[in-house]
Amino acid sequence: MSSWFKRKEKGIVTPTEQKKETPDGLWYKCPECKTVATMVEHKRLLSTCANCCYHDRINAADYFDFLFDNHHYEELDADMHSADPLHFVDTKAYPQRVAATEKSTGLRDAVRTAHGQLNGLGLVVAAMDFKFIGGSMGSVVGEKIARAIDYARQHRLPFLMISRSGGARMMEAGFSLMQMAKTSAKLALLSEAGLPYISLLTDPTTGGVTASFAMLGDFNIAEPGALIGFAGPRVIKETIGKDLPKGFQSAEFVLEHGFLDFIVDRKELKQRLFDLLTMLQPVPDKVSVAEPVAAR
Repeated sequence: MSSWFKRKEKGIVTPTEQKKETPDGLWYKCPECKTVATMVEHKRLLSTCANCCYHDRINAADYFDFLFDNHHYEELDADMHSADPLHFVDTKAYPQRVAATEKSTGLRDAVRTAHGQLNGLGLVVAAMDFKFIGGSMGSVVGEKIARAIDYARQHRLPFLMISRSGGARMMEAGFSLMQMAKTSAKLALLSEAGLPYISLLTDPTTGGVTASFAMLGDFNIAEPGALIGFAGPRVIKETIGKDLPKGFQSAEFVLEHGFLDFIVDRKELKQRLFDLLTMLQPVPDKVSVAEPVAAR
């Protein structure tokens, strides 16, 4: 009986016809600590590393699936997509870029909004997708967030914003920048209605998103290691001509300097949100009833 391998001077050689390729997508290698794990285990840990807690980027649908009870939610304004108000052209026309991105990602734009139950509590969530033109903030992003806030006000529900963005969308110029004002105004109305707004900043949250709705939460929280800032570190370094502190613009750095309330591991996010929202629930007014005075 012949062996399945043959020994040669430089090691063991397996005949080509007997080699077996490992299918793609079975293993995950952490980019931070290089620990290898199965994709099944990686997904079970919500795309975080079991060894160093590195948080991989996940999309809006993934957040909806683990935040909402029984993966059940109703998406809002799912079919809204970008127009071309400026007839913008760079290496390709803006409508062509949007159409190509929609085809490659299966998304209509850089944010998805939905409502459902989180441990039995009603909640409206807006979550950004970085893979749609860098999670850039255009008119659709601003409008969908504004409508989600309106829905939260109408149904007396708290609002959670999950930000992940490279900033304003240059193809829409001033129309994009106006979304900063629009979303901020809507959040002011949410506050006037006495409804909680929690802002979760994930990797990366930069530009006009950081300068508007991402930093306006009643509670601003972040995932570990998330890049949070307005301009990028390279731009800042070139502008001021100095080396930046270690860990500059990381969630931990931002927390230390007072811009965040706390950092939360993704695996603990649902329970921490539930605890926070339970604490923020309005207390019903108690009607005091005077006790009868004892007869003398």
